[in-house]
Amino acid sequence: MGGVVSGRLETGPLPLSHGSEYKDPIMAFLADRLAAIKPSPTIAVTQKANDLKAQGKDVIGLGAGEPDFDTPQHIIEAAKKALDAGMTRYTAVNGIPELQDAIIAKFKRDSGLDYARDQIHVSCGGKPVIFNAFMATINPGDEVIVPAPYWVSYADIPLMFGAEVKVVQCGAENNFKLKPEQLDAAITPKTKWLVFNSPSNPTGGAYTRDEIKALTDVLLQHPHVWIFCDDIYEKLVYDGFEFTTMAQVEPKLYDRIVTMNGMSKAYCMTGWRVGYCGAPKQLVKAMTMIQSQGITHTAAVSQAAAVAALNGPQDFIEKNNAVFKERRDLVVSMLNQANGLSCATPEGAFYVYPSCAGTIGKKTPSGQVIKNDEDFVTYVLEAEGVAAVHGAAFGLEPHFRISYATATDVLEDACQRIQRACANLS
Repeated sequence: MGGVVSGRLETGPLPLSHGSEYKDPIMAFLADRLAAIKPSPTIAVTQKANDLKAQGKDVIGLGAGEPDFDTPQHIIEAAKKALDAGMTRYTAVNGIPELQDAIIAKFKRDSGLDYARDQIHVSCGGKPVIFNAFMATINPGDEVIVPAPYWVSYADIPLMFGAEVKVVQCGAENNFKLKPEQLDAAITPKTKWLVFNSPSNPTGGAYTRDEIKALTDVLLQHPHVWIFCDDIYEKLVYDGFEFTTMAQVEPKLYDRIVTMNGMSKAYCMTGWRVGYCGAPKQLVKAMTMIQSQGITHTAAVSQAAAVAALNGPQDFIEKNNAVFKERRDLVVSMLNQANGLSCATPEGAFYVYPSCAGTIGKKTPSGQVIKNDEDFVTYVLEAEGVAAVHGAAFGLEPHFRISYATATDVLEDACQRIQRACANLS
């Protein structure tokens, strides 16, 4: 039993407006643009769980999108050798040539995509790749289409640059996937980007080749729309699912697609901070210029490790996936046995996105009414010590996200706690 108190998460936007309204000189000093965004709810959940653990609370954190497997040893050894060889200095902004070539080979090997070095952008993880691409292209008033549920940063990063984010609701009835008619209806003359993520964070759902082709048929009719494809969970698919990326499905869109990937998920390298993309060279040039005035480049030793990861053995991924699949099946089964919950079986990633609609309107043992998914996850955290992320953070409620990238016995314990919490509602 968790017995956690004060578990509600504070992830709303900063209370900012025009500086003159504030007596606090620091608040008055901050830029107005911060009012449009909020701290990452997924990071907030993980931090909340860690804080409660530090207080001695019995808490299981299921908020982090991070594999619990260690970075493979051959990658670590490559990093050690790089350090011993003195690889501790600045590199080119866009990455060392060896890493660029490894990325080029990966795109060709996995998706049949051809890129040159001047079409490869390397950064400190996937998030800076998104940031650089949008900063380089978005003007105030441009529209960015984001299918919901979405990874939290897809919506907030464009807002930093004055974009209007058009959220398209993709509910459970459509397996959380964007339909071609929805896409066509959302596009206007102001649309600059579509953000596309498969397999999905937070749902784990993945688009088939035919489903992607139906979307590309629409996009071919709107040549002013660019597509940002986040393929970070590409290799984490189950049950024989065949992953395809959009530029692979429709080569005619190649010149207006950014295909993003990274080392964090499949290679268990979240803390190494290496993300990359293939894109038209003029956009890569602009993104590189932006990066040169900001983070400069990701760590030299991380780049060496990424080379070893991309060029080295890949068999550990399949072994890890077998464990992830077992965990997925366990979590889906146990959540579907909980009163008021319904959980679909996703094709990939390491998340499930169950509905808690059946708990809305019920009362907790203390008499509090569950009004929405945030109330539900707060109740589960306070009552049983299980930290998950509420669906509203991803743009679609009433759901919540669970990451099953944690030890199987811990997951089983967490699901038992969730079942108990649901059973105690009246």
